[in-house]
Amino acid sequence: MPKDFYETLGVNKNASEDEVKRAYRKLAQKYHPDRNKGDKSTEQRFKEINAAYEVLSDKQKRQQYDQFGSSAFEGGGQGFPGGGFQGGSGFGNFSEGFADIFETFFGGSGSGRKTTQHIRGDDRETVISVSFEEAAFGTEKDIKITKIGECETCKGKGAAPGSKIITCPGCNGAGQITSVKNTILGQMSTRRVCDSCSGSGRVPQHECPTCHGTGRVRVSENLRIKIPGGVSDGATIRLVGKGDSGMRGGGSGDLYVTIHVSRHKTFNSRGSDVLTTQEIYLVQAVLGDTIEVPTIHGGVKMKIPAGTEDGKIFNLKGYGIQKLQEEGRGNHYVTVKIKIPQKLSKEEHQLYMRLAEINGLKLHEDKGFFKKMMGE
Repeated sequence: MPKDFYETLGVNKNASEDEVKRAYRKLAQKYHPDRNKGDKSTEQRFKEINAAYEVLSDKQKRQQYDQFGSSAFEGGGQGFPGGGFQGGSGFGNFSEGFADIFETFFGGSGSGRKTTQHIRGDDRETVISVSFEEAAFGTEKDIKITKIGECETCKGKGAAPGSKIITCPGCNGAGQITSVKNTILGQMSTRRVCDSCSGSGRVPQHECPTCHGTGRVRVSENLRIKIPGGVSDGATIRLVGKGDSGMRGGGSGDLYVTIHVSRHKTFNSRGSDVLTTQEIYLVQAVLGDTIEVPTIHGGVKMKIPAGTEDGKIFNLKGYGIQKLQEEGRGNHYVTVKIKIPQKLSKEEHQLYMRLAEINGLKLHEDKGFFKKMMGE
C-alpha cells in the first residue's frame, strides 16, 4: 500500500502550499530519473512523489484526503462515503446513488472514466545584482538559469522515438485502480490514481531513453531580462512561463527575479529620491557661495545662502530617479555639513583671533592646541 502522502513528501499536515511545493521540488530533483540512471527504485520513488504532490498541491483534493484519509486514494477504509456499495443484504443499488460522488472526488464516474490532470510546472526563483545607476535608469541583463524543461528527444511525450503512446495496462486506460473490500455492510469499492500512468490512462510503449518516460529533463536557458528604471532593492520581476515545464500538457511555471541594488559610495535613495551629504567650509556657510553638487544626472550648481547652518537640507527638484510606473522624476536632497578645519596657518589663526575680538570674545587659548592647529 502506498505511503501516506504527507510522509512521502516529508511534511506535516499543517504544511503550507509553499512548504509542500518546496518539499516536492527538493525531492523531485533528488529522485529524478535523469540523475539516477538505471536505478529502478528511484524511478518508483519519483512516481510516488509526483502522485503525492498531485493531491496535496490541489486544495480540493487535499481537503478530501484530509477528511477521508488514505482510504480515499489507497483503496481501504470503511468510513469513505464515496466508495459505493456493490451487493450486500438490504442495500440493493446503493452503488448507483454514489456514482456522482466518485465524479466529484476523482474527476471521473463510477463507470471508470480516466482522471487525466494537467500539472503546471513549478515556479523558479533567481537573484541578480545591478548597480545604483542601472537601477535608476534601467538596463538589460543576461542570465543563465537551470530548470526542468521539456525533453527534446520525445518532445515531452515520454515515449522513445518511433514508439507509440498506448493504453495503460495497469488500469486499462481508466486512470484509476479499483479495489473491493468486504465489510459488514457488504462490498465497498474504492479507487485510487493509477501509479503506472499517474491518472492519465496512457503510457509510452517504450520509455524515452533521455527522460525515462517523464517527458522532462534538466536544461539550461539563457535569458535577457529588462530592468525598468526606478526599480528598488528587493523588487521582484515575474517572467511568465519561464519556470519549469508542466506535465501531461500542463502549462509552465513562472520565473521570479529578485533585484539586488548594490550600494553606491556617494548616493543613497529613498523611493525615487536621491540623498547625499555635501561638505562646505565654514567661510562658505557664513558668507554664502555657489557650489557644484554631483547628481546621477551630472554636476549641478547649487547656491549656499549666507548664514547657512550645519545640517540644512537643500532640494534639487527633478534631479532624482525616474518614478516607476509614473511620469517624472524624484528629487535630490543635499544635506550640508560644515567642515571644521583641523589645521590653521599663522595668518588664519590671527584672522580667527581678530574675528573673536570683533565679536567681543575673550578666548582662553590652549597654547598647545593652537600650536597643533597651526602645524607647529
